[in-house]
This record gives sequence, structure tokens and C-alpha cells, in this order.
Amino acid sequence: MYMNYKKILNDKKGQGSAEMILLMGAILAIVLVAGVYLFNISSTINSSLKKVIESGRDSIINKI
Repeated sequence: MYMNYKKILNDKKGQGSAEMILLMGAILAIVLVAGVYLFNISSTINSSLKKVIESGRDSIINKI
């Protein structure tokens, strides 16, 4: 187990750095896609609640 870390730390060719950059890029892309997806879901829920509140408000105003 210790030997694997030693190989990565003593890497002079840049393979470990390249893999880490690719890994971080992939993680960043996944986080951005998930963020956009959650933002769209929350916008949809917000607009639905807004319609319900407005229709309830209009109904109460019409009864008065």
C-alpha cells in the first residue's frame, strides 16, 4: 500500500497530475450539471406555488 503512494509522489512524468486534473474536471462538470438540474426543479416548484397562492388570494378577494 505504501509503495503505491511512493510511486505517485515520485512521479516525474506528470501522469499523476494529469489524472488528478481530469478527475477534478469530471467532478466539477458533475457538480455543475447537478446544480443546474436542482435550480430548474426549484424554479418549477416556485412557479407552481406562486400560481396556487395567487389563485387562493384571488378567490378570497372575490368572496369579499
